[in-house]
Amino acid sequence: MGLLDDGAWQGRLWTGAWTDGSGGTYDAVEPATGDVIAPVGRATPEDVHAAAERAVAAQKAWAAAPFEERARVLRRAGEVLEAHADEIKGWLARESGAIQPFGDFQVHTSAAECYEAAALPSHPYGELLRSGSPRLSFARRLPAGVVGVIAPFNVPTILAIRAVAPALALGNAVVLKPDPRTAISGGAMFARVFEEAGLPAGVLQVLPGGADVGEAMVVEPAIRVIAFTGSTRAGRAVGALAGQHLKRAHLELGGNSALIVLPDVDVAAAASVGAWGTFAHQGQICMATSRHLVHRDIAEEYTQILTEKVEKLPVGDPFREQVAMGPLIDVGQRDRVHGLVTASAERGASVRTGGTYEGLFYRPTVLGDVPVDTPAYQEEIFGPVAPVTPFSSLEEVVELARGTEYGLSLGILTRDVYQGLEIAEQIPSGLVHINDQTVNDEAVAPFGGVGASGTGSRHGGPQANIEAFTETQWVTLRGDLPAYPF
Repeated sequence: MGLLDDGAWQGRLWTGAWTDGSGGTYDAVEPATGDVIAPVGRATPEDVHAAAERAVAAQKAWAAAPFEERARVLRRAGEVLEAHADEIKGWLARESGAIQPFGDFQVHTSAAECYEAAALPSHPYGELLRSGSPRLSFARRLPAGVVGVIAPFNVPTILAIRAVAPALALGNAVVLKPDPRTAISGGAMFARVFEEAGLPAGVLQVLPGGADVGEAMVVEPAIRVIAFTGSTRAGRAVGALAGQHLKRAHLELGGNSALIVLPDVDVAAAASVGAWGTFAHQGQICMATSRHLVHRDIAEEYTQILTEKVEKLPVGDPFREQVAMGPLIDVGQRDRVHGLVTASAERGASVRTGGTYEGLFYRPTVLGDVPVDTPAYQEEIFGPVAPVTPFSSLEEVVELARGTEYGLSLGILTRDVYQGLEIAEQIPSGLVHINDQTVNDEAVAPFGGVGASGTGSRHGGPQANIEAFTETQWVTLRGDLPAYPF
C-alpha cells in the first residue's frame, strides 16, 4: 500500500494525526493538464499558534529520548522514502512538473539527507574549555526547541527535508509549511514518511498555506528558528521580521549564477554542460546556470551548438510521457519568464530558438549576444532560458561574473584547473564547480549563498547543521562554594 493511498490526508493538516484546518480546503492542480489532483487542507495563522504549542509539548520528550532512538527514526525515514520512490516520483511529476530522472534524484537525495541526519545525534555535542578558576568549564549544544521550515515549490522534497531531518535528529520539533502548490509531495508525503518511521506524534506538523501562515510562523514566540528557502524578495521580508523578534533565520534564496567558458575547452562538451545547467527542471532551480559567459573566440560556436541541442529537447507531460522538460509551475511564472525574454530581445538579445510557449510548456530558449543591461542578464530567470554573453579577457569575465547582487553558485569550464581556481577566488559565491555546471547538491556538502543569495551555508554536513539547529550553552561546575568579598 502506498503512503497516500488511503486518502486520509485529503483536505487535512498533519498535527500528529490528520485533522481539519481552520482555513478549509483548496484544490491541488496539475500544471501539465490543469486537472485537480486532490483537495488539500489550508492552514491559517491560528493553526500555526496551536501547532507551535503542541510542538513545544512534544519536543521536550523527543529531546530527552536516547540519541539512538532519534537516529533510528531518521534512518527508518530514509528507508521509507526509498521504499516508496515510485509513488513519490509520481506525485513530484504531477505537482511540480519534474521529469522521472529528476524525481529519482530528489528521492535519492532526500533519503541521503535522512541518513546523514541519523549520524548527528551521536556526534560530540560540546567541548571542554580552559578556565582560570578552579572549576570544570564546558560548552554544550542543546536543541533550539521548535524549528519552522518554510519550503518552496520547485524541489519540494529536498528543500524541505534538508532542514526537517537535521532539526529532528538534533532533538527539535518541526513545523513545516510546504508551498501550497506542492503540498502533497512536499508536505503530506513527509507526514506519512515520519509516521511510518515511528516519530512521536506532534514532533512534526505540516501546515500548507500562504504568506500569512509563513508570517505567523516567523512571529510565533514558540518557534525559535526559521529555515526559509525561496525568493530573495520574500527572504528579505522573512529576515527583517525574524530580526524584529530576535530569532535566527537561515535564508537560502535566489541566484543569477554564471558559467564561465574559457577558450581552451571542447566547445561541444561545454555546450552540453551548459545546457544541463540551464534546462534541468525547466530552469526552476535556484542554482541554475543563468548566465553563460563565453569567450568571444568560441561564443558563436558555443551558441550554435547549444541551440542545436535544445531544439531537440522534447517538452511535455512528465507523468505520462518520456520528456526532457515538463511544464512551468503556473501562469504567473510562465508570464514572468516570457516577459524577461521579450524585454531582452527588444534591447538587443538575439532569440536563437524558443521564446514561445503552449499552455505552461515553455520552449527551451537560447539568447545570443545578450547585452549586460537586459533583464535576462540582470535578473534571476527561474525558467528554461540560456542567455549567452561574450567576453574578451579574464579581467572582463571576472567583472561580469561579480557584477550581480547574488552569490549562490559558479561554474568554470577550462583545461587549466588552477587558473579556474584563481578565477573562482575573485568571485563571491557559496558554491564553486570547476569543470562542471552550477547545479550540484549532495547531502554531505555545505550549501548556501552569499549576498542576495542568502545567509551562507546553513545546510549540509554536520558542522552547518549543528550550528543551524542548536544553541550553545556555557556550563561550569565547582566542588565548593567560592568566597566573595560581600
